[in-house]
Amino acid sequence: MENIPKIKIGIVAVSRDCFPESLSVNRRKALVEAYAKKYDAANIYECPVCIVESEIHMVQALEDLKANDCNALVVYLGNFGPEISETLLAKHFDGPAMFIAAAEESGADLGNGRGDAYCGMLNASYNLALRNVKAYIPEYPVGTAEECADMIEEFVPIARAIVALKDLKVISFGPRPLNFLACNAPIKQLYNLGVEIEENSELDLFEAFKKHEGDPRIPDVVKDMEAELGEGNLKPEVLPKLAQYELTLLDWIEEHRGYRKYVTIAGKCWPAFQTQFGFVPCYVNSRLTGRGIPVSCEVDIYGALSEFIGTAVSDDVVTLLDINNTVPADIYDADIKGKYNYTQKDTFMGFHCGNTSSKKLAFCSMKYQLIMARTLPEESTQGTLEGDIVPGDITFYRLQSTADNKLRAYIAHGEVLPVATRSFGGIGVFAIPEMGRFYRHVLIEGNFPHHGAVAFGHYGKALYEVFKYIGVDVSEIGYNQPAGVRYPTENPFA
Repeated sequence: MENIPKIKIGIVAVSRDCFPESLSVNRRKALVEAYAKKYDAANIYECPVCIVESEIHMVQALEDLKANDCNALVVYLGNFGPEISETLLAKHFDGPAMFIAAAEESGADLGNGRGDAYCGMLNASYNLALRNVKAYIPEYPVGTAEECADMIEEFVPIARAIVALKDLKVISFGPRPLNFLACNAPIKQLYNLGVEIEENSELDLFEAFKKHEGDPRIPDVVKDMEAELGEGNLKPEVLPKLAQYELTLLDWIEEHRGYRKYVTIAGKCWPAFQTQFGFVPCYVNSRLTGRGIPVSCEVDIYGALSEFIGTAVSDDVVTLLDINNTVPADIYDADIKGKYNYTQKDTFMGFHCGNTSSKKLAFCSMKYQLIMARTLPEESTQGTLEGDIVPGDITFYRLQSTADNKLRAYIAHGEVLPVATRSFGGIGVFAIPEMGRFYRHVLIEGNFPHHGAVAFGHYGKALYEVFKYIGVDVSEIGYNQPAGVRYPTENPFA
């Protein structure tokens, strides 16, 4: 299932009529050539209709972009640029827009060869603000053809997430379990983001599941599960029920997506789920997430949304984990101290029962859910995918609506260490620089819940820009500040 969009960026060059149009023409051509040489040329479309100098040109460019299925826009200032027309272009384009500008090429031609786009970018940004138009502007938006090509490539994952959100439906099942108010958040911000939500009863899900009894597709799904699990298939007796549940969710998605192209699920997994369905849904959740359909646990709607954003940005599998437990001193002393440049407070274990895709586990096996089995028959808690999470770079992040309906987020780069967890579930030993302070002054101070999304790689730069673009105030985006940089709420005398 293709659950994130393909991005096709239309590159439109603009020119102020008192500057040579040839500057924008030639610089646009050089930019497109530079991008195609280094990156996938299918990502971009060079708008040949006109160099935008007027409002009429702007309309012509918009029509051409639409006719060629462009869903993202780069406004390229080949020279100073027409501040009105270029910003109206972004205003009327139905998708994310980026503004970049051309650097001067040579000191040998600073007469007719000088474009002054460095100056024009200032006027463009001012006019965007006047019109309340959102646009992505890189950290340093003026460059050579090769540098601007790199900027466009960095825009691709940002654009992919923004386009995806406008066509996303979150499907949820059931209210949150008792004592999980931490996952509660107003859904108004979903509508503000352009996201649709469909809230269902878990009884609706159970009815749909029962209707899938004897589904002729079940044996093929079981075979696929067996192939994925290999020697880790320790609970083969539960696979037919899990296959039945997987088909239930996939069919529900197709029948309920409506006019939306992309879907994510906030699922119910306890307390009555196990006794009524006869298993836990963790493994199925992991399989759907591995196919690009993120599924959050415990009806965590903003967790599912966060996972989806990470999937779109990274173009890879993500997971959702509890920021769960400290690393014991004996493990830290034996496996981390002196080997990695982290204090014990920089480390913690990220855990969930079994929702992490097998693609992101160093090893895995199908087991029962130990915590639930403490109060329930073990056979009703089968269906978790257990194993240590693969070592490597990660980004821990979350987008959240506060109780008073404000968007808030956090982002932290770190890594999963190649350290055995000695524990159960889908779990890993995580290390984030200055995690102890980040935990106290961002996670606790910001009232974030215990669930955090994990992208496998360092994607903080793109995530930060996505959060800004969709309306999160920069003061509400927390990150792990380095030692010596005090958080606003941090006691200076501590």
